[in-house]
Amino acid sequence: MSATRRRLLALLATLPLGGLAACSDGPKQGEAIRPAEIDPASTCDLDGMLLADYPGPKAQIHFEGEPRPHWYCDTVEMFSTLLRPEQVRPVRAVFTQDMGLADWDQPRGHWFDAREGFYVLGSKRHGSMGPTLASFRNQADAQGFAQQHGGRVLRYAEVTPQMVDLSGGALHDGRM
Repeated sequence: MSATRRRLLALLATLPLGGLAACSDGPKQGEAIRPAEIDPASTCDLDGMLLADYPGPKAQIHFEGEPRPHWYCDTVEMFSTLLRPEQVRPVRAVFTQDMGLADWDQPRGHWFDAREGFYVLGSKRHGSMGPTLASFRNQADAQGFAQQHGGRVLRYAEVTPQMVDLSGGALHDGRM
């Protein structure tokens, strides 16, 4: 058998292994998780709404063992999911958008670790589901937003289940 043919067979023998390596079920334990980006077809995991069609901060939760993020069209939905007593799935990462940088009406990009953020509760600005918690990477931007649009600044750990009650929400959204 010629050397060229042996090299070709050796290369072909590695292809299935390379193909299998590309078939991944997402980041493995210990790997850094990066935020995904919204595309025109991205939908909210709770209600199926197209994320790109609505204003305000969006969120994504990466659960252990799941290859793709769970999308939320509003930070209220994100917090409601995370703060429910029945929520027992291990969370690998949670991202939301920095509204100090993102366009409120068409937010894209500017993702950060939601657990390190500051949130404005009770502002005049509404998200996809009505009243929302505006999300910010830094406290000064959150305070500036609160001065301009009302509300109070909270750290992630200060948000309670009562603040993010979803009763009503989509049921009273006339746009749906």
